[in-house]
Amino acid sequence: MRQETVEPIGIVVDISGASSLAILDADRVAALAGHPDPVVAGAASVGAQVKLRMGSTWLIASIRTLKLVGDDGSRIAAQLDFLGEGSEEQLTGKLYQFRRGVTRYPTPGCEVFPVSTADLNQIYAADERAHVEIGTIHPTRDIRAAVYVDALLGKHFALLGSTGTGKSTAAALILHRICELAPHGHILMVDPHGEYSAAFEGTGALYDVSNLQMPYWLMNFEEHCEVFLTSSGSARQVDSDILARCLLMAKSKNRLAQDVPKLTVDAPIPYLLSDLTNILATEMGKMDKATDTAPYLRIKSKVEEIKADPRYAFMFSGMLVADTMAGFVSRLFRLPGDHKPISIIDVSGVPSEITSVVVAVLSRMVFDFAIWSRAEAQHPILLVCEEAHRYIPAGRRVDDSSVGRILSRIAKEGRKYGVALGLITQRPSDLAEGVLSQCGTILSMRLNNDRDQAYVRGAMPEGARGFLDALPALRNRECIICGEGVATPVRVQFDTLEEGKRPASDDPVFSQLWRKSGGEEDLISRTIRRWRTQGH
Repeated sequence: MRQETVEPIGIVVDISGASSLAILDADRVAALAGHPDPVVAGAASVGAQVKLRMGSTWLIASIRTLKLVGDDGSRIAAQLDFLGEGSEEQLTGKLYQFRRGVTRYPTPGCEVFPVSTADLNQIYAADERAHVEIGTIHPTRDIRAAVYVDALLGKHFALLGSTGTGKSTAAALILHRICELAPHGHILMVDPHGEYSAAFEGTGALYDVSNLQMPYWLMNFEEHCEVFLTSSGSARQVDSDILARCLLMAKSKNRLAQDVPKLTVDAPIPYLLSDLTNILATEMGKMDKATDTAPYLRIKSKVEEIKADPRYAFMFSGMLVADTMAGFVSRLFRLPGDHKPISIIDVSGVPSEITSVVVAVLSRMVFDFAIWSRAEAQHPILLVCEEAHRYIPAGRRVDDSSVGRILSRIAKEGRKYGVALGLITQRPSDLAEGVLSQCGTILSMRLNNDRDQAYVRGAMPEGARGFLDALPALRNRECIICGEGVATPVRVQFDTLEEGKRPASDDPVFSQLWRKSGGEEDLISRTIRRWRTQGH
């Protein structure tokens, strides 16, 4: 005969679409405190789960709020959010086959039971789908937290958290686990601070200004305009028309252009910068008035300035004029991966004026490659963007740059073409509106800012709202995950990552470092040498 191991702790009194109100017995709740199962002992706390029986089905709900009601303090009103349901084993009454969503709602008077560790094992057990384990389920110490890789990547994901919460280490942990599962994957990570090279030294291909060798002619016309045009307003349109005409003439000089039936200014055809400046000079000579030559002079001066600036050599060097596109795509997209499925692109040494253009070119090439390879065997690519709010800012500013436009487009359309987007940011409220809602899975660490918390709440599904109240109170390395990548919203303590796999993002320990002295003169001279040579 079926027996309940724990008595009910309350009853449901009010039902609505996604939530309900239950009245809990304060004495029964207090009696649970000494229960040997720690999950049962903490059953009546905010964020904990409870279960309700409907026929042969267990409904699982999360406690969003608790409030003492009645004059004698014997009753507690609990707001419940439904998470999903599981079947009930006939002989034992145990939960199994948990699934998200609710097909049948409880009726008023339905009894509320605490969940047990065995129930949580069933609720959070990873099914047969491909998954990676990243930590343990709160408040347990041994129930593993898993995310479904195909759902995580197929519908984009966002990792959020204030500075100092362990966000970079969490990102490295997730990417390491994915690389272990898929050693022939294709992952491209844009690293603005040079943190991740240390984490992927043995398992990734590392690129920075010294070896990136990104040819300037890979830029499309929009990106050319961002780099070469300095004017604004109506003058910019004039400059843009001139640049388009001259650029097309420079590209048409390459023999590769002969094989293109209808050459466009966006086509990635190699051309010489010197050809472009010569064509600008020739066209300028055809002008009758001195005022008409000003736009040509502006563009020509800018091209020559960039060509002569050693900081731009990684992209605008005369050595990059050969048709190296196949090799560049192969290296960056890990085709083949050579058991190093991730490319870390360290853009910390890129001049700040063109950082966004470099990120735009890399992002657009991922997207364009996916579009133009649709007829081939599919090779999905994951693009991970650290400090994403810098490139996809909130408000109308997102359309002001090519990088904002391409990343917004990948967020909306990437999944159709096999491009996954991973956004990492400490300021989700500064992200373009709608981009976060395109992320099927959200992993949120502690957020200290009220605006950020409100923004994330708006992007999370209704059933996760109870978990989100814990956002300001999460400890370091703790995270709330909800969306497609998990069976149900969950609070996770991330695994500890081995020393050699962590990013170089540790905060300086002032109290220790400021007690040491010695070697400052040599340190200053070495630093100034690197400063003056810009790292070369």
